[in-house]
Amino acid sequence: MPFSNSSDLSPSFILASIPGLEAVQSWMAIPLCSAYILAVAGNCAVLLVVRVEPSLHAPMYFFLCMLAAIDLALATATVPRILSFYWFDSREISFGACLLQMFLIHTLSAIESTVLLAMAVDRYVAICHPLRHAAILTDAATAKVGLLAMARGVLFFLPLPLLLLPLPFCGSRVLSHSFCLHQDVMNLACANTTPSVVYGLTAILLVMGLDAVLICLSYILILKAVLRLAAWRERLKVFSTCIAHICVVLAFYVPLIGLSVVHRFGKDLAPLVHIIMGNIYILVPAVLNPIIYGVRTKQIQRRILSLI
Repeated sequence: MPFSNSSDLSPSFILASIPGLEAVQSWMAIPLCSAYILAVAGNCAVLLVVRVEPSLHAPMYFFLCMLAAIDLALATATVPRILSFYWFDSREISFGACLLQMFLIHTLSAIESTVLLAMAVDRYVAICHPLRHAAILTDAATAKVGLLAMARGVLFFLPLPLLLLPLPFCGSRVLSHSFCLHQDVMNLACANTTPSVVYGLTAILLVMGLDAVLICLSYILILKAVLRLAAWRERLKVFSTCIAHICVVLAFYVPLIGLSVVHRFGKDLAPLVHIIMGNIYILVPAVLNPIIYGVRTKQIQRRILSLI
């Protein structure tokens, strides 16, 4: 189904269906819809609880609210479009809508990575410099970090759709996922994509890659401080305050790395693997994050139970 940006004023892409299950994919959308509803309910509950619970008005929980808002936006930017495809067979997505969705996915992921780094720094300051924690991480500083995270994500990933705009697409227009990702769209271009490849890889390394290194460095310093404590019980008590954040970091970076590996080295894998990894990348952090902090934070548990 060839098309070209230069010859077609409204070029479009075809979203990937579940191979071999096209006849029953409306039923396959039910667990996806359930996961989306769970993600929306969980993250909205976190936002509401932090707002109404005065004891949670602290930097760590403000960062958690940012995380919840990002997960809501990321899931809402993708899942409703996927469900419309599965339920109403709306497979075609316009070039502009695809670029917008791609920009939102990559930008929101970059913002989430920055917020996770800020949460790691918060844990480092709280454990290694507890007396200076309130002076360093004030409400104003927390708000500035949120604005910086947004600006960083937009500035680094705005060039991605701009680099794709002038490219011709004259071959297949079938994507590997049920939503638009930069590398997936770029691979369909029938022109030199070296600038887009180089910039995309550079942006990923300077944002997600750098954040991952700094998060690891923060936890190395935290472990050194914890191991200096005399009693094992005290060590476990202090380090247990980091468990929820570590789980959230893993829930974000493991699907991200898995999806990157599938894109880079999994060209011979079954299409179903690409679709499953893409859906995991979009929904797993959004579903797990409120559950993790709900289990680990007694104030959130009590307030949610009272609301129920």
